[in-house]
Amino acid sequence: MSNLFPNQVIFSGHMTEKASLAGQFANAYVFKVSPKASKIEVKKAVEEEFKVTVNKVNILNVKGKIKRSMTAKGKISKKSNWKKAYVALKEGDRIEISQD
Repeated sequence: MSNLFPNQVIFSGHMTEKASLAGQFANAYVFKVSPKASKIEVKKAVEEEFKVTVNKVNILNVKGKIKRSMTAKGKISKKSNWKKAYVALKEGDRIEISQD
């Protein structure tokens, strides 16, 4: 377990169509989190920052996409890998997330 402060664990909310459906039907929210963060650290950080009760946390490692640049004669670059967390809240709790 790493020694991250709660404000170093959560980077931002992640709003996509899938994330909005999870929010509507499962009372779950999606966050971009630190690659070093564990489920326990994400749970503590969300509870401290948003003053809600967390039931469950699922974490996914997202691989960065490979991009080709047409202007640089086929130069290949790679986006960085990142981690996202699905956080399910207790019934009745809500979080307002703005897209960054």
